[in-house]
Amino acid sequence: MTTVIDKDVRQPSRKPGRWAAPPRPVWEEKPSTAGVAGKGLVLGLACLAIVFPLWIVIVTSLSSRRTIDEAGGLVMIPKDITFVAYQELLSGGQVTRAALVSVGITLVGTLFSMTVSVLCAYGLSRTGSLGHRWILMLLLATMFFSAGLIPTYLLVQSLGLTDSYLALILPSAISVFNILVLRGFFMGISQELIDSARIDGAGDFRILRQIVMPLSRAVLAVITLFYAVGYWSAWFNASLYLNDQDMMPLQNVMIQLVQKQEAPVGLGQAIKTGELSGLAVQMAVMVMALLPVAVLSPFVQRHFKKGMLTGAVKG
Repeated sequence: MTTVIDKDVRQPSRKPGRWAAPPRPVWEEKPSTAGVAGKGLVLGLACLAIVFPLWIVIVTSLSSRRTIDEAGGLVMIPKDITFVAYQELLSGGQVTRAALVSVGITLVGTLFSMTVSVLCAYGLSRTGSLGHRWILMLLLATMFFSAGLIPTYLLVQSLGLTDSYLALILPSAISVFNILVLRGFFMGISQELIDSARIDGAGDFRILRQIVMPLSRAVLAVITLFYAVGYWSAWFNASLYLNDQDMMPLQNVMIQLVQKQEAPVGLGQAIKTGELSGLAVQMAVMVMALLPVAVLSPFVQRHFKKGMLTGAVKG
């Protein structure tokens, strides 16, 4: 039998320590110079569209009142950098209290949501569990049908949760989509591994804690980020269920500032006397609201492909 060797297949270089580039699949053509340049241009414009507004917000928050007045509003070129806005915001008062409220709600809410979601997803991933199919169908129905805003508000009010931080956690504590992603990932874990643990006498909680969760770090990191960003960015529940301004989270204070409804306690006089620019304070609050997400996202980014795609496809 004669073996036909494709001439296009690149062979290793004869020089020691140097290898040629691996061959491309026959269905993938070599990109042209114009194609590479076009991709680079599109990606560059996309990055610029994301970074440029953030740059303006940060520079404006660090600008003095005179610089903002000279620019006629938002500042693009840094000049007379000052941290007065941040010093005033973090020196106490409503903004500092709102930031602490947001941090507390995010930590407690994320922990509660992840605990319930992991337990529910693990139970649904065991196809032989009691009521598995009916519970799954019930959860899927909630993704397409909702009682609406008024019945939800009446339920929260009847439970006595108004003017309570629980009203910011319980109504939006569970995401069915996140549960389905976790379930799909858990179902991809080898059943033989779980069966061997059962033979050794391990129960469901021990299997979940010592086998399933360590093997699911990627998807757990992604879902944790989803819940944390949701709690940190939430503002509607607070505006609906809270009447006390001292209990408002950071996002609601930011909305009040942007809409110029009410200056935070301790800053109103500073703005009136000209020590601070109201626009600089608004931008500084926006930076404070965006900073935690911007810091945490790069650490979880490497888990997105493995966590989301594997859980979604295997589910």
